[in-house]
Amino acid sequence: MKGFFIDVQGTLIDDKDFLPLPGSIKFLDFLNKNDLPYILITNNTKRPSEEFQSYLKNLGFDFKNYIDPLMVLDEILASKKIAAYGSEKFLNVLKSKGFTLDYENPESVLLGIKLYSNDEFSQIIEFLLNGAELVGMHKTSLYSHNSKRYPGLGAILEMLKYATDKDYVTVGKPSTSFFDRAKSILGLNYDKITIISDDLKGDLIPAKKLGMQTVLVLSGKIKDKKEITQKPDFVFENIKELLNYWRKNGEKITRT
Repeated sequence: MKGFFIDVQGTLIDDKDFLPLPGSIKFLDFLNKNDLPYILITNNTKRPSEEFQSYLKNLGFDFKNYIDPLMVLDEILASKKIAAYGSEKFLNVLKSKGFTLDYENPESVLLGIKLYSNDEFSQIIEFLLNGAELVGMHKTSLYSHNSKRYPGLGAILEMLKYATDKDYVTVGKPSTSFFDRAKSILGLNYDKITIISDDLKGDLIPAKKLGMQTVLVLSGKIKDKKEITQKPDFVFENIKELLNYWRKNGEKITRT
C-alpha cells in the first residue's frame, strides 16, 4: 500500500485567488477512484479548520482526510497567555480556543503568517528577551502574497532565533510531530508515503529526511527549476503534469 501527503496552497489552489490549479480536482478524483490513501496536509492558519475544509469542498475537492496546525495547537502550546501575530481570523480562532491575547507580559509568542512590520519585530524581540517562549504555527520558506514572494515564517523564526538566541517550537509542517500525526491517520510508514508540495525547503527536504518520496510542483513558491537549490525526487510544472505523467508511468513515482 502507498499513500500521499498533499499540500494545498500553491499545490492544489493558487496563492493569489485561492482557486483550483490546473488538474488539481481531477488529481484527487483519480486518487479516490483508485482507492489510494491520502491526506491534505496544509499550514493553513488564516481560516478556522472547518471553514477552510468547507471552502475547499465547495470548490469541488472531494476528500476525507485533512490536517492543519490549528487542529493540534492545544497539544503543543501549554501556556494560554500569549502574544499572537497573524490574520484577524487567526486571532479570533485563538480566542475561541481559550487563549488570552496579552501584549504586555506574555508567556509565549505565537507567530502566524503575515507581513510583519519592524515595530512588530521589535515588540516580539523584547518579549523573547524577557523570557517568553517562541512558537511558530509552521515553518514555510517563502510567503506568496498577491503574486509577490516574501520571507516565510521559517525564515522569520530563524531570524528571531539569531537575534535573541531563543530556540523555537513549530506546530505544523515540517515538524516531525505534525508529520507523525498525518502518518498515523493514513496508517502507513514514511517509506510508503509520497509528499507533493510547492515548498522545497519548508516541506519536501525535511520529509525526505524522514524517508518520504518527494514531488515538487512549480505552481507556488518556486517558479522555475533554476531556483531549486536542493534536489527532490521529482519536479513537475503543476499537479496536472504530475497526473498525466503518473497515468503513463505510475510505477516510477510510487512505491509498492
